[in-house]
Amino acid sequence: MTASQSPPQEGTHAPAASAALISGAGASAALLVVLFGSFMDLVDATIVTVAAPAIAQDLGASDAQIQWTIAAYVLALGAGLITGGRLGDQYGRKRLFMIGLAGFMLTSALCALAADPGMLIGMRAAQGLTAGIMVPQVFGIIRASFAPGERAKAFGAYGAVQGLASVAGPLLGGLLVDGDLFDLGWRTIFWINVPVSILALIIGAKVLPESRSTSTARLDLLGALLAASGILLLLLPIIQTETWGWTWASYALLAAGIVVLAIFLAYERRLTGRGNEPVFDPALLRIRAFAIGLSASVLFFGGIGSFFLTLSVYLQNGTDRTAWETGLVILPYALGSIITSGLGVALAAKAGRALLIIGSLTIAASQLVLWAIIRDGNDPGYWHLALALFIGGLGLGLAAPILVNVVLAGIPGRNAGAAGGVLSTVNQIGGAIGIAVLGTVFFTAVTGSTTGTPGLADYGHALSIVLVVSAVLYVVAALVMLALPKAAAEHVNQ
Repeated sequence: MTASQSPPQEGTHAPAASAALISGAGASAALLVVLFGSFMDLVDATIVTVAAPAIAQDLGASDAQIQWTIAAYVLALGAGLITGGRLGDQYGRKRLFMIGLAGFMLTSALCALAADPGMLIGMRAAQGLTAGIMVPQVFGIIRASFAPGERAKAFGAYGAVQGLASVAGPLLGGLLVDGDLFDLGWRTIFWINVPVSILALIIGAKVLPESRSTSTARLDLLGALLAASGILLLLLPIIQTETWGWTWASYALLAAGIVVLAIFLAYERRLTGRGNEPVFDPALLRIRAFAIGLSASVLFFGGIGSFFLTLSVYLQNGTDRTAWETGLVILPYALGSIITSGLGVALAAKAGRALLIIGSLTIAASQLVLWAIIRDGNDPGYWHLALALFIGGLGLGLAAPILVNVVLAGIPGRNAGAAGGVLSTVNQIGGAIGIAVLGTVFFTAVTGSTTGTPGLADYGHALSIVLVVSAVLYVVAALVMLALPKAAAEHVNQ
């Protein structure tokens, strides 16, 4: 249900160093470990949205701080994906997976120990960075170390884990928050990562194979830092609108973000001219399919994270549902996604573009159905909400898993690896932008529609605005997708 659903793409297609391929029981044990890492990332990207109201109440977090709690993770994850993949290529994928997993465990514990919103936001960013180190190794280990017969099964299992995580995230979040184990409340959503990470580290040390690339290209750490800094400068005044308003400082930050991103592009162009491997090759923008794909990705994934954040706040703060009840409301979206994701992947090589357009328009329709349900200001019943969300899930399952592969079909093979890595990163960045923009629209509308404590009508009015804007964005995304290749690339996950 998040941008994380796109399969991780390696930043390059550098040749792998020779290593013995694994199969049988050894492959099954190794697959279990790496899929656990992927599962944790996907769950942690969704579980916080359900817990957000409880976090806000316990820590006294502002609306902007709640947005940052989610956006910081997504943005940091996106910033780390390509660099994490290249670190694995250079220093060993098992080694980097284990380092990332250990870091994820540590930062999860620090999130659970957060004493104030600032600490939680900082640790969520650190958690996202460790996930950015861990997640690319999943794809790399499967490609480099699994025997051909096991590889296809492994990628199939990866897709199944994505579906399971989309169901588990909201339900687990609701269960843990409402269960209030050991009087820890929302903190259990982070503590649960610690014991299972320890188990995965013990097993992984024994069963994971090591592999690395023969490439000796230097890491573009400065490029990654410039890109993340520029995007952060752009998002900061947007998320802080409710607190800061629009002052000269806000516009100065926006201008600084644009300048930093311009410096980033210039630096990447210079790096490419020297024959090095940049985080982002500006020459990719001259490829029509890639430029269109970037736009489609930002539009499509920009609406997902913000939708579940605003819906969760509406359900808990507006309709007084518990975190568990909120998870049950969101469940049909995940189920709809699971039903159609297999169909989308199976038909992508023949009708990828059509599936993307149908999926986007289906999500737009679901947003409008939900708008019609809540616009009268009354508390909607479960089944009305479930129907609208189920429709949205059907659309997401058709489009989200195949978007990157459809875009890659229009990109020359020599550029496919770099383009895939950038597109997967942009999916995350699009999610962060959506949380910043639509989240700000929602919270501003909530506080702007009342002079007292916001009630159901205020939250419903705010969510209605988000739904209409989101529906328009998905229609625009569908129009942009008309210019994408007709079918998905068949070679990407082979």
